[in-house]
Amino acid sequence: MPSQTSGARANNENVGVRLEQRQHQAPPRKVRAKLKPFSIRLGLDMPFLFLVIALLFIGLVMMFSASYPAAYAYQNGNSYYYLTRQAIFAAIGIGLMFILSYFDYHHLHKFAFLILILSFLLLTVVLFIPSSTGVHRWLPLGIFTMQASEISKFAIIIFFAHWGSVHINEMGTFKIGVLPEVIILAITVVLMALEPHWSGIVIIISLAAVMMFVSGVKLRWFVLAGGLIAAAILVLYLTDNLGYAMDRIGAWGQALDYIDQQTWDDTYQTRNSLYAIGSGGFWGLGLGQSRQKHLYLPEAQNDFIFAVVCEEMGFIGALIILLVFALLVWRGITISMRAKDKFGSLLGIGLTAQIGIQVVINIMVVTDLLPNTGISLPFFSYGGSSLIMLLAQMGIVLSISRTANIEKT
Repeated sequence: MPSQTSGARANNENVGVRLEQRQHQAPPRKVRAKLKPFSIRLGLDMPFLFLVIALLFIGLVMMFSASYPAAYAYQNGNSYYYLTRQAIFAAIGIGLMFILSYFDYHHLHKFAFLILILSFLLLTVVLFIPSSTGVHRWLPLGIFTMQASEISKFAIIIFFAHWGSVHINEMGTFKIGVLPEVIILAITVVLMALEPHWSGIVIIISLAAVMMFVSGVKLRWFVLAGGLIAAAILVLYLTDNLGYAMDRIGAWGQALDYIDQQTWDDTYQTRNSLYAIGSGGFWGLGLGQSRQKHLYLPEAQNDFIFAVVCEEMGFIGALIILLVFALLVWRGITISMRAKDKFGSLLGIGLTAQIGIQVVINIMVVTDLLPNTGISLPFFSYGGSSLIMLLAQMGIVLSISRTANIEKT
């Protein structure tokens, strides 16, 4: 009897061990799901998602506050014209963001060259589209237009992430790490210069520099590139080939000083932006109480919306918004640095860096620390295609977060 009891006990223990092993063993179906284009994998990063939604909501509120006087005056008395359209674009963008958060970003490897070629094609097509302003940037897409440069930014990020991850051990060489990427960048810059779109060029070059640096390109090549860019700008300046950009550069920093009538007229928008910022003071005039948005500040809902933010929310409100932007960039980079592969790291850093670069340049333009370059403020400035594109890119970052080694709360 004792031997039978001990044998039964041992048998039960073996069964328990096998059951415990099965419980800890990952189901084969989940392993195979990682290879599918769409899969749940781990949970997405909630702090990053919350920051995106917070900026989007605040941006919609401020865009409406900045836009309703112009909408009432120019859109047949419809004060909600810009808000309605932006809200529709935001809904589309949010839907796309959540869809892409389930998309396995590794499949973007296969589309890197295709997206790059598409960006070249769009930059070429837009040059043949008639423009009443003399600037060829926008592609008509039915109910809205899209700047071809929006695709170019995404294409540069995708291609450089693909190239840097495939050639991870050769990025320190000129033949692999520098020459191919410089050629791709040069083609993009030349096509954008023909539009012309100098502000887009600034962003593209900044993005390329970030991507190349984190990919392992040596610092000496950036020093050389900086010298060449400075020389190119000097040549364009001496040959008077910078066009209307020179007018803005010439008036830079003189918005509050009367030099001559032409300079006074050229700095009208920047001057009213500074009036708005100064009027807001420390605490602001209150939500909806901006004076400059009442047709004094041109296109207040677009590139200069941050001036309205400062006027209504004051220094404190503007600082809080900038802090939220900083947290978004920090969280995005943290997610990217803890991705399980080099492609995910480079891709996430590029997509997050684009937001940081645009915010910094936009704020510097609005405060007259840089010439007026026409760069929008992410999540805030009016624009359907740019908002949809931005939210889609945030969906890719969320996809990266599903596999990143980071605590999700």
